[in-house]
Amino acid sequence: MALANILVAPNGARRTRKDHPSLPVTIEQTVQTAKACFDAGADGIHAHVRDKDQKHLLDAGLYRELQAELTLKVPDMWVQITTEAVGIYSPEEQRAIVRNSDPEAVSISIREMLSEGENSAVSKFYWEQAEKGVEIQHILYDDQDAATLARLIKDETLPATNLQLLFVLGRYSVGQVSNPDDLQPFMQSLDAFEGIDLDWGCCAFGQQETECLLAAIKAGGKARIGFENNLHMKDGSIAPDNAARVTELITELRARSL
Repeated sequence: MALANILVAPNGARRTRKDHPSLPVTIEQTVQTAKACFDAGADGIHAHVRDKDQKHLLDAGLYRELQAELTLKVPDMWVQITTEAVGIYSPEEQRAIVRNSDPEAVSISIREMLSEGENSAVSKFYWEQAEKGVEIQHILYDDQDAATLARLIKDETLPATNLQLLFVLGRYSVGQVSNPDDLQPFMQSLDAFEGIDLDWGCCAFGQQETECLLAAIKAGGKARIGFENNLHMKDGSIAPDNAARVTELITELRARSL
């Protein structure tokens, strides 16, 4: 399966309902949000789970419960879980959560996975998941991450099967605010993957999220949108919910015939 065209990221690892009352933190809230965003036009969800205090959690049981509920309530929506470390989880723990959750798709930062060095356990994990048919989206924070991934794929340390990339625009910019120009280094980095079939998308921080995603789609990519990275509408107002962010993006796509 290809990466979702519009992937909603409704909560992420850091924000809570103190940041926005419509940010989902329970399984029930996440499923409700997923349904609203699917109805608005999103065809996938990048899902995080939280503990009772709304803190980031990698928990196989909760992931399996969430995936089951999403399959029941929004059966046509592509579901991707996260392995985001947030300074809490080790690469070994991240790998274990994937093995124990049985996801159809998962996002993994190549930078986080290699934080303890390149080793046989990392290579074994990626090849193992490829053989199981798990779709891994490689999270890339800059063009150096992209270069590292390309090298590991070309020397067959990592598989090239069903290659999916996510370009994170502006993660380390001042004030963590993205702009469409942040896409250019990533576009140039695609040259390193010449000859490899891949699917790519991007996400962006701050008020220019919509413009960044429109630039990515115009360039042939896909979009990840939602409260994980941005709470604002294009005009600077606070979005009422995640579905409003999806609706705005789709409205702009139609207006620009993209």
